[in-house]
Amino acid sequence: MKLYYAPAACSFAPHVALREAGIPFEPVKVDLRKHVLAADGSDYYAINPKGYVPLLELDNGERLSEVAVILQYIADRKPGTLAPAFGSLERYRQMEWLNFVATELHKGLAPLWKPTTPEDYKPVVMDAVGRRFDFVAQTLRDRPYLTGDRFSIADAYLFTIANWHQFLKFDLARWPALEAFQARVAARPAVHAALVAEHLVKPAPKAANA
Repeated sequence: MKLYYAPAACSFAPHVALREAGIPFEPVKVDLRKHVLAADGSDYYAINPKGYVPLLELDNGERLSEVAVILQYIADRKPGTLAPAFGSLERYRQMEWLNFVATELHKGLAPLWKPTTPEDYKPVVMDAVGRRFDFVAQTLRDRPYLTGDRFSIADAYLFTIANWHQFLKFDLARWPALEAFQARVAARPAVHAALVAEHLVKPAPKAANA
């Protein structure tokens, strides 16, 4: 299995899910500015005509795109770990969150990545997305994760998008419950390993020999 990714992009969510599920995979880095594979410069459009990440290539050569679909595929490889059973009400609640993160947060922040977005429009974007984060923070005030006490693929997706505050320069301090969620998720071993692998944080220092 291969995961085509770009550091800190939305592909970080399935990267986390694969590590949380303990599924072996080969990470393949993509240069999204040039739309080529980082290792050899080959045309990424030849692999994924959509041109963006993530893309999950299965062992049989089939390929899946779109974050929410890939996340559910990964979760269903290890039932009961990262998603409720398909067909249950709990699964649909999780799908609600996946859709919310995808459409209201992920796509909501998209204009801030574009160099052509006018400066005077950026506050309008953050005002709209900020109200969505208000809703998320309200949910997280009385539970550790979006759907309750267990970490899920919806949390991996939320963490990924909220982590863009570092690059898009908005302050999470406005939402203490969300800020606490980010710290809680970042401390998970699989998440930390993914952050290190994508060079988003430094590895923890090794303990000195006694």
